[in-house]
Amino acid sequence: MTGSESSPSFRLAYVPGVTPAKWARIWNERLPDTPLNLVAVPAAEASDVLRAGAADAGFVRLPVDRTFFSAIPLYTETTVVVVPKDHLVTAVEEVSVADLADEVVFHPLDDVLGWDRPPGQPAFERPATTEDAVELVAAGVGLLVVPQSLARLHHRRDVTYRPVVDAPQSSVALSWPEEATTDLVEDLIGIVRGRTVNSTRGRAQPAAQRQRQSGRQSQSQSQSQPKAERVETTGARRKPAAGKPTRGGGAKGAKRGKPRRRS
Repeated sequence: MTGSESSPSFRLAYVPGVTPAKWARIWNERLPDTPLNLVAVPAAEASDVLRAGAADAGFVRLPVDRTFFSAIPLYTETTVVVVPKDHLVTAVEEVSVADLADEVVFHPLDDVLGWDRPPGQPAFERPATTEDAVELVAAGVGLLVVPQSLARLHHRRDVTYRPVVDAPQSSVALSWPEEATTDLVEDLIGIVRGRTVNSTRGRAQPAAQRQRQSGRQSQSQSQSQPKAERVETTGARRKPAAGKPTRGGGAKGAKRGKPRRRS
């Protein structure tokens, strides 16, 4: 098979904290002839990746440039504070930003919450990544406020987290360049929005799927046909047409036996 004849692929970017496994599984079930390539990208680089055409669509963190991108908001995350397991915060179920006023709170360079002013006391320097900040929390140097998915992503046995009720929140969306809304993008939108196979807004079914459905229909017809014939042939015996001889050669009502000789 030449390169021009091979099936097209679809490149789906996703940022840290997003788990695309569910949507990828449904894609592979519905579009087995179109490979889905997952592309992990830092949150700050997601828009540049989509602008450059290095991915066809992506699960990104809002906001995005709505003059260039289309976006479908999916969910908003709970914001949590990551603390050492022996920290006083673990004695309560949730905290407020004011509760962190006297704590050293890290503000990593890849922060996604967009603080006007980060809570707590500033650290001696900003960690390069959220993962680096979690390691500093484990060392007992300070605390970290992040979306819950990032706390789970970088989980360690020596740290835990609690919700921060009045902190900014991060929302995740499916986004793509508006001028590049292809049929495959429409397929992905249908999957993300929970549409069934038959409600994909008129999208044509792949050839392989059409062949499978055609084969099932043919098999169903071939199985039902003999049953219909048996119903017709197992009824009462048909009467012969008028004027036709019955079995034995005579007409209906004629006497049987040899004719008598004339004397």
